[in-house]
Amino acid sequence: MSQLLVGHMLRISKLTDYGTVVLAFLAASPERRQTASAIAEQTRIALPTVSKLLKSFHRAGLLESARGAHGGYLLARPPAAISAAAIIDAIDGPVAITECSGDHSACNFEVDCRTGGAWQNINDAIRRSLGEISLAQLSGQEAVAAWRPDLRLAVNGVTPLRPDGRA
Repeated sequence: MSQLLVGHMLRISKLTDYGTVVLAFLAASPERRQTASAIAEQTRIALPTVSKLLKSFHRAGLLESARGAHGGYLLARPPAAISAAAIIDAIDGPVAITECSGDHSACNFEVDCRTGGAWQNINDAIRRSLGEISLAQLSGQEAVAAWRPDLRLAVNGVTPLRPDGRA
């Protein structure tokens, strides 16, 4: 379950928070492979945690990896095409704010419950919202595209043309 109810607040897990930092770091240079050690050093997240996150993201298809002297990790698609929902799913599994909201409900009261449908609607709304937020937005790249129009295409994964018409 990706969401934890703590006091009166809904929160993502610390691991997902760290994962977002790792992906935002990779999004800053999407064409450049980064090693787990370099990512750990630059983000100041412990290497074992970074390694665990990278494996989860790779398994989920969010990252590509290569071994060898020039190996490392890079985003499998443009930052604008990676949603917050995909990030959460890769680390914690699908969002489920209540027991009955998840794909594999195990609530003993589900048969007689009058509130389950409403909670499922709320969960669906949260899921849709998370699906609309991209890594480009989370990492601040969309803000760059707004004030630097010449970078807008690059943020969306397209190589912008130079004034002479070449890529």
